[in-house]
Parts: sequence; C-alpha cells; structure tokens
Amino acid sequence: MINNLISEAKRLSGQEIELCYRCHKCAAGCPVVGAMEYGPDRLLRMVALDQRDAVLRSRDIWLCASCYTCATHCPNDIDISAVMDALRQLAVTGGYPAGERDALLFHKLFLGVIQRLGRSHEAAMLGLFKILSRVPIYRDIGAGIALIRRGKVPILPKKSGAASEVQQIFRRSK
Repeated sequence: MINNLISEAKRLSGQEIELCYRCHKCAAGCPVVGAMEYGPDRLLRMVALDQRDAVLRSRDIWLCASCYTCATHCPNDIDISAVMDALRQLAVTGGYPAGERDALLFHKLFLGVIQRLGRSHEAAMLGLFKILSRVPIYRDIGAGIALIRRGKVPILPKKSGAASEVQQIFRRSK
C-alpha cells in the first residue's frame, strides 16, 4: 500500500482528490480564503504533490470553517471540507503543531462539548476556550449577553436526546 499524503487523505475523507483540475471555484466561494496561506485549491494541489510538512503545518486546515461552500462550487463534487477534516486528523496524529494559535484547543473543546452533550453549546465552549486560551472574556461579553437575552444561546447546556448515540460514535471512532 502506498503511504503518501494523497492516499491517506483520500482514505480518511472518502474524496477523489485527484479529480481536482484547479478551476479555483472553491477558492472563489470560500469565506475564509483571505485569511489562508494557500487557499483550498492550492492546498489540494499540495496534497497531490505530497507536500506533507507544508500541508500539515498550514494554518489553512485549521481556518477552514467547514461551511461546505467549496463543495457546492466544485464541478467534480469534491468535498474539500471533508479533506480538511482528514488533514487536521493527520496533523494531530502526526504530532504537527496547529498552524493557527489556539486552533487545536478550540477543535478539542468543540469535539469535547459535542461528545458530552450530543450537540454544540456555544456558551460553554467559548467560555472554556476563553479561560484556557487566556483570551480576555470581556471582549465578547456584550454580544454574549445580547444573544442570551434574545434567547439565541441558552445559558445552561442541555443534553441532546441522542447524546448516548453520539457518545457511541466517538467510542467507535477511537
């Protein structure tokens, strides 16, 4: 079995990465491309060229919002968000540092909250993130209070009715 970056990313993501012919439609629709080093189109090319270190150290894999806009624009139906998930997984298991400050912490907290509750809870996740990353909490307190007052974010987290099924998924994935 060939053990290069494209074969590993394909195995984990289920995507036919080599179908990309660099039309750049994914980058044209990406809401975070301006903050990226390479952009989704160039990153896929780097994966195909087996540029493991550059890809797995890239901030791009951590900045991806997983909004699937790239997937909807791709004429070859490549779900680049799934590829980015696979690349993050390879970076973590390979011991690569996150290319963006506190991105790995945010990633772990997000998954931890989902694993415990069976759903996301923004207030819990952001509160933990602010404390653990030592980012001043007062910067966002006004927006947070406004969201709570309007009923957009519940103060206390509630477990999903499917929390046990979500926990089983996490156990099976390890």
